[in-house]
Amino acid sequence: MRSFTITGTEKSPFLTWFAEGLKEQFSREGYEYYEEPVDDIRLVFNVIDKEKPRPFRRKAQATFVVSILEYQEEPENAFEFAYPYLIRSLANHLIFLINNEEKTVLYFVTPEQGFYKMTYSLEGEVPFFQKVYERLEPIASSQLVINNDFIEDLPEDLWNGNEITEKLRISGKKLDDMNLLPAPFPLEKYLTPRDMRQLKKLYGIGGLSYGNLSSRHDEQSFWMSASGINKADMRKIGQDILYIKQYNRDNNTMEISVPPNISPKRASVDAIEHWMIYREHPNVGAIVHIHAWMDGVTATEINYPCGTLQLAETVAELVRNADDPSRAVIGLKNHGLTITGTDLDDIFERIDGRIITQVPMS
Repeated sequence: MRSFTITGTEKSPFLTWFAEGLKEQFSREGYEYYEEPVDDIRLVFNVIDKEKPRPFRRKAQATFVVSILEYQEEPENAFEFAYPYLIRSLANHLIFLINNEEKTVLYFVTPEQGFYKMTYSLEGEVPFFQKVYERLEPIASSQLVINNDFIEDLPEDLWNGNEITEKLRISGKKLDDMNLLPAPFPLEKYLTPRDMRQLKKLYGIGGLSYGNLSSRHDEQSFWMSASGINKADMRKIGQDILYIKQYNRDNNTMEISVPPNISPKRASVDAIEHWMIYREHPNVGAIVHIHAWMDGVTATEINYPCGTLQLAETVAELVRNADDPSRAVIGLKNHGLTITGTDLDDIFERIDGRIITQVPMS
């Protein structure tokens, strides 16, 4: 259902104008506006206060929340200033508005640390809101694949891992040595216990960390780093390193084989992307995802959120069209890189000395 609402704190005259422009544009494009949010509302624009940014409490996992924050003076580092508001308001996206007599600038901020801006011009309001719509609608309508089905059927001889999981462990340390594993974002520093419970209930999120890596086990399955862990110290099978069996389309879940009597960690949200690539390309033996860049890469046109079917399908298509799918380097717009290789050693040999730590934003 293409439905949306605008909620939150009392609006300034500028925010009233901005909200009305969003309402008209999304309604013109076929979205149905609701004065009050229904349980399965698809898109929510939540205007927040800079002193007390209150989150919109979703009733459904598929609800996409865009927080909107107005500020008069531009901070010295707009990203560092704005990112905590994205987290504190439990949003999927943040529009950080700088509005004063000199200029009006919109910064778009994503959980993957995407950060890009749009400047408002007085010449024609419709093109401006059309551009905002074109930025937000594809990602707001994307489909998450982040639920897990844990099955206690991992063969006993794999309970302590094997040579593949040992190579994953070593490769995680390599990423750390290359300074490609930013410290997990301290959610508990910005969120109340109630908000943490809400994130856990809807998305299984207990922390944010960036980057992941995987290695093929056989034709159908692969090993992958779990979500929210220290990838420089991966040890326990079923918690740090997971055995991904398949994607269950009927249930929209990733099926994961774990040892018995263990409290498993969730799979990385990028598991669906890795699964698609391994399934299609038998010669791909390993995949590494990092929040960094390389010159001359082919990149996605839309910055779909992590864990969405649309991002996975887009990356899989770019891998398919690469000169050598088994050794591809794909850029994820405003996000990072997905790199395939015949094995993990192959990937690290190819990226050595070529990594740019700052992802270009556009």
